[in-house]
Amino acid sequence: MDLFESVKMAITTLRTHKLRSGLTMLGMVIGNASVIAMIGIGQGAQNYLVGMLESFGANRLAVIGSDEDIQSLRIQEPTLVLSDAEAIKAQVPAVTEVSPMIASRLSLTYGSRQLSTNVFGTTPEMTAVLNIPVRQGRFFDLSQQQQNAQVAALGSDAARKLFDDQNPIGKEVQINNLPFLVIGVMQAKGSLGGDNPDEFIYVPITTMANQIVGRKSAYGIPIDYIQVTAKDQDSIRAAAFQMTNVLMRLHGKKDFTIVASKSVQDLVTQATGALSLLLGAIASISLLVGGIGIMNIMLVSVTERTQEIGLRKAVGATQSDILTQFLIEAVILSVAGGVLGTCLGIGGSMIVGMLTPLEPSVPIAVITMAVGVSGGIGLFFGVFPARQAAKLDPIVALHSA
Repeated sequence: MDLFESVKMAITTLRTHKLRSGLTMLGMVIGNASVIAMIGIGQGAQNYLVGMLESFGANRLAVIGSDEDIQSLRIQEPTLVLSDAEAIKAQVPAVTEVSPMIASRLSLTYGSRQLSTNVFGTTPEMTAVLNIPVRQGRFFDLSQQQQNAQVAALGSDAARKLFDDQNPIGKEVQINNLPFLVIGVMQAKGSLGGDNPDEFIYVPITTMANQIVGRKSAYGIPIDYIQVTAKDQDSIRAAAFQMTNVLMRLHGKKDFTIVASKSVQDLVTQATGALSLLLGAIASISLLVGGIGIMNIMLVSVTERTQEIGLRKAVGATQSDILTQFLIEAVILSVAGGVLGTCLGIGGSMIVGMLTPLEPSVPIAVITMAVGVSGGIGLFFGVFPARQAAKLDPIVALHSA
């Protein structure tokens, strides 16, 4: 009997026993659907997190100042000053934009409404560095920064919570009991890492230092950190190296840390990639269970089809013919279950994408591998019952029928 005839007979047998065939491949359907859905959702989470990080400024670095005593593990006050940011802007050719930052959680009041949020003292370059454009009104300029102007730009959520549907431009809010004129509302960006930038408030860094938090130093205005944009991704290493040299020359020691957003993105990619693999590995256990289910039901099938096997062997079918037919049946069931499960997994991922901000994606290689593994599992677990069927003595089989 040639392979085509064996396949044809296997398909006929499976179609004759539709319920048994459906139950046999149910485990493979569930297993493949779980694997595809978990990998797709994991990939979607990775893309979402990396996209969020990139949306807050590509090629970005942060200079964080801290005088850390390694031996005593004691961290003192921040050591950066405003002139450090000015030196980086003037002396580091690999950098395009520089924005020093002072951050403090303060109370914001408008009429009877109150909001506790993060207020940032910064410079006009902040919008370019963090990629947060102004949606309404405008951001403060250099002249207002130099004049210690009491002006503020609100995050979109902060504006909504304080003003509802009113136009906030030109209104006056109280920040730490000081009046500030609202001149702009920022474009919505969405939350990231537990913080919601859409609730942040931005004021000139000089106003923040001199009038709100009262920071003074013999070396200049103390700042918390400096946000920097490199020319491109290839310039990130050069920018970090050049900034290190400039600050080491100014400070006489390394009392700062430089963190690149690219490093954070790589870390997120590695973490979410490992999580996707873990979820896929856990879900693939159901493929193993499905393979065991195929073996069990095929063994039952051998018992039920003893008469058929004995009759076929009596009219000339060889052990190889019987073995091939049962193996083909197992492979067809597992591959069909794999294809159906893959379709269900992709469909489930798409539903998750419609209901959440995630954009699940399943690589073609993963789909191919999942279906291939299904066929391999069917072949592996189909060998034992196929051998049992092939070894049946035709006389004993016909007699037991």
